[in-house]
Amino acid sequence: MKITVVGTGYVGLVSGTCFAEVGIDVTCIDVNAQKIAGLQQGIMPIYEPGLEELVIKNTKKGRLHFSTSLKDHLADTEVVFIAVGTPPGEDGSADLQYVLEVAREIGRHMTHYLVVATKSTVPVTTGAKVQAVIAEELAKRGVTIPFAVASNPEFLKEGAAVEDFMKPDRVVIGVEDPKAEEILKRLYKPFQLNGDRVIFMDVPSAEMTKYTANAMLATKISFMNDIANLCELVGADVNMVRRGIGSDSRIGNKFIYPGVGYGGSCFPKDVKAIIRTAKAYNYDLKVLQAVEEVNEAQKMTMAQKVFSHFGKDLKGKHFAVWGLSFKPNTDDMREAPAVVIIEALLAAGATVSAHDPIAMNEAKHQLGDRVTYAQDAYVACLDADALLLVTEWHEFRFPNWEVVGKLLRQKVVFDGRNIYDRYYLRNDLGYQYYGVGVK
Repeated sequence: MKITVVGTGYVGLVSGTCFAEVGIDVTCIDVNAQKIAGLQQGIMPIYEPGLEELVIKNTKKGRLHFSTSLKDHLADTEVVFIAVGTPPGEDGSADLQYVLEVAREIGRHMTHYLVVATKSTVPVTTGAKVQAVIAEELAKRGVTIPFAVASNPEFLKEGAAVEDFMKPDRVVIGVEDPKAEEILKRLYKPFQLNGDRVIFMDVPSAEMTKYTANAMLATKISFMNDIANLCELVGADVNMVRRGIGSDSRIGNKFIYPGVGYGGSCFPKDVKAIIRTAKAYNYDLKVLQAVEEVNEAQKMTMAQKVFSHFGKDLKGKHFAVWGLSFKPNTDDMREAPAVVIIEALLAAGATVSAHDPIAMNEAKHQLGDRVTYAQDAYVACLDADALLLVTEWHEFRFPNWEVVGKLLRQKVVFDGRNIYDRYYLRNDLGYQYYGVGVK
């Protein structure tokens, strides 16, 4: 079987590579010639654990190919996956221009029956729009070629995307053509050897499933952050509260860890998009509007704690920041809370030295040279008035606190992920400690 994946971002590159890993012949397409040239040489445009090795391996075995030309690869493909970006517009709605441009090119150049599946996160009715665009291009050519449009949203976690694809907990496919359903069932068979996890449904329901899943997870995060802020005011310990509610099987213990807010390429964009979709139908998603509001406010809570401790004028103060990416095991800086926190410190007159195991190059695109980028976590602490833990990378979880204390001007820690033992730091080592939802 031969398939084509259009787009080599997180979704497209991971999907194409993992399909190739099980023996499928895959061509990944991107309009960025520099990116494609780099991939042909094994140079990754993104950081994702395990991905580089699989790209190099499958390229060498001749199962994974890269090209800038979609039309050159339509003649012998069975499925085309659209995995291009859908950035938010000014009103928060998903921008479908790249998705629809791929659909136009398919319509202009397809020669036989194709399954066209959207992997990009797209709002409800996108499948119908893709269908209409392809049909329009075929009509312009004066030809009648059957095709099917499907929705196959991804549910990959950045930092664990390869494992998620290879061992999915579910595969959602929206399709209304029996022939296309059989092709997609065959395509996903290698990933279902330990049980059937494919859920078939209509196209609009599949499109809605993706947004609803991300919106639900974002809701859990914002809810827990809201509760954490209340815990601080009333003197409760959110860690105890989290354990208490997480033991309830109806709630579960995932996505109820308080912190400095969610970021990344999915949750912020998708929450905005589903709110905008609802407004287009004259409906207000009031819960999700609150989720978004809480999250934006949560990104400032750490900075506000710094202001409470040091005052709002931070001239002459220097801070160490551990963690820049929005989560561990990725270099993704999109909507990263670290950017909001650092911008607030800089605006108050402070200087910042930051360290991240992977994301410092990406951070430079947003923060430039206004921040010092330390090549070591301890170096970042040198002469800092406080340490701010923003992203819980493994290497930050058990630092040598005696060394940190000697490097800092003042023994002050702001723990944005509640990963440190505050009693040990306060009582045994003499630190001033600030967490999330704890006194």
